[in-house]
Amino acid sequence: MQREGFDVARCTVQRLMRELGLQGVIRGKPVRTTISDKAAPCPLDHVNRQFHAPAPNRLWVSDFTYVATWAGFAYVAFVIDVYARYIVGWRVSRTAHASFVLDALEQAIHDRRPVHRGGLVHHSDRGSQYVSIRYTERLAEAGIEPSVGSVGDSYDNALAESINGLYKAEVIHRRGPWRNIESVEFATLEWVDWFNHRRLLEPIGNIPPAEAEANFYAALEQPAMAA
Repeated sequence: MQREGFDVARCTVQRLMRELGLQGVIRGKPVRTTISDKAAPCPLDHVNRQFHAPAPNRLWVSDFTYVATWAGFAYVAFVIDVYARYIVGWRVSRTAHASFVLDALEQAIHDRRPVHRGGLVHHSDRGSQYVSIRYTERLAEAGIEPSVGSVGDSYDNALAESINGLYKAEVIHRRGPWRNIESVEFATLEWVDWFNHRRLLEPIGNIPPAEAEANFYAALEQPAMAA
């Protein structure tokens, strides 16, 4: 409301919401979806739970979750740029095979065009999809450094888990039940656009991710213009 010109204190908003019987969405308890492949070689953890980046395209985190529909489970993968929590890739699938998380990665690479071996790190959990040969080979082809957390530890991929939690709370639990994968896919498309361009995120100054990235690049241009 303050962004729209209304000078309202947080406590006033809380009081009015209580009086009107309104409350924000509450994230439910996350369900573990990581199935590790003990036979697959694993990259080192280059993040060590430090989910901060000095600029876009320095650190991406990936994870996926599931959605129950009347036609079976749908699986939803996200790739997030840590600098401003911008969702750079996503995919919805009927199966949890490695190809669907690879599709989300391909979208991120296509949209962002990261510099080959330009210092970008890709972090995930030890799920078999992310340590598969196809996935790790694609990271190598793009010049992206892989990083993997420990097994069954949500803290080692906390930022991606947090985005999954917001997605489930703001879309899946709020608008369900879901008839089929197509309805989930369309709702996810709408949410990602809203999240990137209109959702206010407290960790980046209560502005949308797209605005945070635009501010970063605008600041880079100012010294150049002054020179």
